[in-house]
Amino acid sequence: MSTPTTTTRPGPGAGAPPAASALQRRRNGPFTRANLLSTITGGYVPLIVATLVMVLPLLWMIISSFKAPHEILSTELVVLPESPSVANYEAAWNSVPIPRFFLNSVIVTTIGSSIKVLLAIFTAYALVFVRFPFKRIIFVLILVALMVPPQVSILPNYVLIAGLGGVNTYWGIILPGLGTAFGTFLLRQFFLTIPTAMLEAAELDGAGHLRTLWSVVVPISIPTVATVALVTIVTEWNDYIWPLIITSEASRMTLPVGLTALQNSEGNTGAGWGILMAGTVLVIAPVLIVFAMLQRHIVSGLTQGSVTG
Repeated sequence: MSTPTTTTRPGPGAGAPPAASALQRRRNGPFTRANLLSTITGGYVPLIVATLVMVLPLLWMIISSFKAPHEILSTELVVLPESPSVANYEAAWNSVPIPRFFLNSVIVTTIGSSIKVLLAIFTAYALVFVRFPFKRIIFVLILVALMVPPQVSILPNYVLIAGLGGVNTYWGIILPGLGTAFGTFLLRQFFLTIPTAMLEAAELDGAGHLRTLWSVVVPISIPTVATVALVTIVTEWNDYIWPLIITSEASRMTLPVGLTALQNSEGNTGAGWGILMAGTVLVIAPVLIVFAMLQRHIVSGLTQGSVTG
């Protein structure tokens, strides 16, 4: 009596010789021509193009600030100056009161950004850890504020500040921009990821809201707070429209507004473009220094609050 026999088909590649298997692995590996081509065209090329678009104008501005007037206005392209000179910086420093503009920008940026960060921290903490009526409605209004362009509020703010006597004053420059919907939203999203057990432990130790905020919440939120601080500092330092509208005296103008005065005094002459480039470098240099100091916190600060739960 014969017993039935079962035949099993070999799996794909089971009977293939070792050389064929190695060739197939090479074809499907990460260093194949198709994978390398897709990585270069889809990753490196757009990254290089975006970097050049952002860096080349900045680099050209810095190089041009050391050029002579005939090198800037020449019909032939002059990439590097023949004899680099700081004469443009000296002329910009002497044409308008750059030190006064710089001091005004430091005062406005320091006070304004400090208050904005503090308000964002307190508001985000209240929206997450404090129970009060209409909390969700307030958060929706904050989200709506993110979508409203700031130019819409320029006229009402000017009427209000001018009526209160805030023209050509520091507080008139600072007051309308103290609210920061972006900072509040970013901090709230991160605060939602903090385990409630940590706050319950602080409450058992007798800590109130203020002590819990500064002893527990803020120390573990340093990357996010640093990100909010950096964005706020850059925004305050580069703000142009509102300081231009609310100030008419040079004693209260900030650096971006001072560039307009520099352009009006030197921009239409042959030597004006190099001087204007030098003044622009003086404006952006402090922001670049602050960014270099805080840039390691930016990525972690922006991503830590992206996942809740």
